[in-house]
Amino acid sequence: MSATETAKSNDDSRAPANGKAKPNIAFIGLGNMGAPMAENLLKAGYTLSVYDLSAEATQRLQQAGARVADSPKAAADNAQVVISMLPAGKHVHSVYLGDKGLLSDLPKGTLVIDSSTIAADDARTVADAATKLGIDFLDAPVSGGTGGAIAGSLTFIVGGSTEAFARAEPILATMGKNVFHAGDHGAGQVAKICNNMLLGILMAGTAEAINLGVKNGLDPKVLSDIMLQSSGRNWTLEVYNPYPQVMENVPSSNGYKGGFMTKLMQKDLNLAMKNAQDIEVDTPMGAKATELYEAHTVENGDKDFSSIMGRYDRSLLS
Repeated sequence: MSATETAKSNDDSRAPANGKAKPNIAFIGLGNMGAPMAENLLKAGYTLSVYDLSAEATQRLQQAGARVADSPKAAADNAQVVISMLPAGKHVHSVYLGDKGLLSDLPKGTLVIDSSTIAADDARTVADAATKLGIDFLDAPVSGGTGGAIAGSLTFIVGGSTEAFARAEPILATMGKNVFHAGDHGAGQVAKICNNMLLGILMAGTAEAINLGVKNGLDPKVLSDIMLQSSGRNWTLEVYNPYPQVMENVPSSNGYKGGFMTKLMQKDLNLAMKNAQDIEVDTPMGAKATELYEAHTVENGDKDFSSIMGRYDRSLLS
């Protein structure tokens, strides 16, 4: 079934009349990721209503052309699509579930896309409640960081029905370069925590290797270039080097400001460890990365996660 046929088959009179119509979108959560994602939707010609607790964040979107609402329900008024980017599962539950939750007011046929990174079970709980009300729900966490959000080059990892994915794909393609359908509800979250567990392992390992070389007198850029052309090559060396001044326009060369905060990496690693524990899967390297980031987060939670480099040389954090 095509996205157009899906829209026509539901009972929501507010659904787009044809595949070319741009649906009205409610965007809830305008943090470091959500705000630039919403701005890219506005640039693409979508009509947006937005909500966030931060007046500064909503003012930014209002200046870009969005309508500012005073609650999630007010933002969703006259919207055919709701997109949320929230900090944690408890916030997603609060926005969508219960008597005061958004799902109780949304018309049948509304498409809900939650791009928060939360536990797969939390995503499935919201999805089950939405499905019972005739609402299409997708868990669609992202990879690519704030740079990807600004550039519109995010990777979306989507869990949900094929029909809902077809409806969402052109919208997600406005904000991202890669859009994957990982499987049914919760699959997007599982794939995301697998990715971020590996990312945490790679960043900690890359920092450790660079530190070993530097302490032996090697230039960090020369060593990074060598590893880039050798079997240690990985994403952190390619685009996100953790050592200051090796690479331009990355957080490590800006006092570890911006990017993906350490406390968010710690949250994602904890989600991965909880999932592994629940299904009795051994993840020794993931567990070690979680341990390292847990200790690092105590004093550096708001710094970019590449600041794990400072675990090996504290002078880099000053």
